[in-house]
Amino acid sequence: MLPKENRLKKEKEIEGVFRRGKGFKEDFLILKAVKNDLNEIRFGFIISGKVSKRATIRNKIKRRISSLVTLQMNKLKKGVDILLIALPGLEKKDFWEIEEVLNKLFKKAKIIE
Repeated sequence: MLPKENRLKKEKEIEGVFRRGKGFKEDFLILKAVKNDLNEIRFGFIISGKVSKRATIRNKIKRRISSLVTLQMNKLKKGVDILLIALPGLEKKDFWEIEEVLNKLFKKAKIIE
């Protein structure tokens, strides 16, 4: 689980990233990133009902992405708000395939150091 200071909590913050963020797409995952004035990197996750009707599957995807982000946290640049949006089809991917997609997205967005 991500520490509290590394989470986008408020709906207003998430909407700001959604509107102003630069988008990158890879496979079944979209990354939107925008700079913030903080010295922290913050994440938000969106896994809609279109991905799966079952909340257990959506939560499983969220936990997988969150743990992958936690593992990569020390390699990522600070001062960025990131929103990760899952698309239908991601529920069929395993942990390692999601890790590969996430690493490609971080490189595309030039967030990884």
